[in-house]
Amino acid sequence: MKKLYSVLLLFTLLSSCGQNRDTDMKEFDENFSHTVYFWLKNPDSQEDRKAFETSLKKFLDHSAYAKTRFIGTPPRTSRDVVDGSFTYSLIATFESAEAQQNYQDEAPHKLFVKESEHLWNKVIVYDSQGIELEK
Repeated sequence: MKKLYSVLLLFTLLSSCGQNRDTDMKEFDENFSHTVYFWLKNPDSQEDRKAFETSLKKFLDHSAYAKTRFIGTPPRTSRDVVDGSFTYSLIATFESAEAQQNYQDEAPHKLFVKESEHLWNKVIVYDSQGIELEK
């Protein structure tokens, strides 16, 4: 019985780790993916990090176009193929390239850039359109 309890507890913990913390987040849209990497000027400054995170979260909470939203930081890894030089990453998905362009032009995005651009010294964007996969 103790082993069953341990397995159930482990399963509950693992499944809660994968749960979405944003209740409004929708399913990943395979049509268009927007991946952005940010290098902050002062990555060790907790004040800068808090300001950046607050502005980015506010922007995403008010975006009318981003379907899924992921904000991340580099993982601790020892694999040579992993680039952990960035400070933050953002992955957002869209129903189309046009929706992503609307996201670029919307007021919350422009406000985010205005509030936060002084915090970073480098930004790289990778946009991808999905290809149809055989089932």
